[in-house]
Amino acid sequence: MLPEFDLVLPHSLRQALEILQEEPLHAYPLAGGTNLVVDMRSGRCSPAVLVNINDLPELHEIKLAGDELKIGSAVTISELQKNPIVRKNFPILIEAANVFANPLVRNRATLGGNLADASPGADCAPPLLALAAEVELISLTGNRRVGLEDFFTGARKTVIRPHEILAAIYVPANHPGSVSAYYKIGLRKADAISVVSAAVVIEIGEGQQCKKAHIALGSVAPLPMRALKAEKSLENSPLTPRAIQQAGIIAAGEVSPISDLRASADYRRKMVEVIVCRLLRQVASQPQ
Repeated sequence: MLPEFDLVLPHSLRQALEILQEEPLHAYPLAGGTNLVVDMRSGRCSPAVLVNINDLPELHEIKLAGDELKIGSAVTISELQKNPIVRKNFPILIEAANVFANPLVRNRATLGGNLADASPGADCAPPLLALAAEVELISLTGNRRVGLEDFFTGARKTVIRPHEILAAIYVPANHPGSVSAYYKIGLRKADAISVVSAAVVIEIGEGQQCKKAHIALGSVAPLPMRALKAEKSLENSPLTPRAIQQAGIIAAGEVSPISDLRASADYRRKMVEVIVCRLLRQVASQPQ
C-alpha cells in the first residue's frame, strides 16, 4: 500500500522548482514513477509531496543543439527508441532501450528517472557513460552540468540536491570515426534486471588504430563505471586479437561485483571479460 501524499501538478518548470525549494526534504519530483512508486510501496521512501514533472513540455525535448544531442529527462524509453535522430546517430542507445524491461514499462519509464535512481544495473547508464554524456541539474538558484562519471556517487546515490531537478541529458554528437556496441546479460531475454552489461565506444583511425576508447560497465560495482585501465590499454594501438583479449582481462580486474540471487561475483567478473572482448571484436569488424 502506498503511504499518504499530496500530488501537485505544476503548470511550469519554475513552479515545480519553487515547490521543491519550499519542501526540499519532503517533496520528490515524479515523472514515470516506475522506480519511485515501487520504493514508496516498499517503505524505502515516504515523500509527503509528489511534484509531477511528467507533463512539462521542455522536459520532453530531443534535439541536436550545436555539437551535442539534448534529451529531456522526462523522455520515455519508448520515445527514445522511436526518435529518428537517436536512431540515426546513437545506435548504442537504441540497443540499450530495446532490452529495457518490457514495452509497458518502456512507455512509462523515463531516461532521467533511470539515471536518477542510480541503480548499479541501470540499463541506460553504460551507453551514456561510454558516450561521455553529461546531465543538467537545475534549481531556482541556477543550473549546473555534471559529467555522468561524477553524477553517480554510490549504489542509488547521486549528486542531485533536494531542491534540484535532473532536467536534461547532453551527449556529444560529433564522434568522427567512432563505432559502438552494447550488450546485456539477464536471466531472461526480456523484462530482466541486468546481471552484467557493457557498452563500448571506440574511435578508430587508419589501420584499425584505436585513437580513443570508452568502456562502461553495469551491475559489477556499487555504481555504473568506466573501465579506465582497459581503455588506456587500447589507446594508440591497433585493435588486434591480443590487444582485445588483454583489454577484457584488465576490465575484469577493475570491477568489484557482488554475489546475489542473479549471479555470483566470480561469474560476473568472468562475463565482463567475455562481453568486453566480444564487443571490441564487434566494433573492430564494423566498416568505418
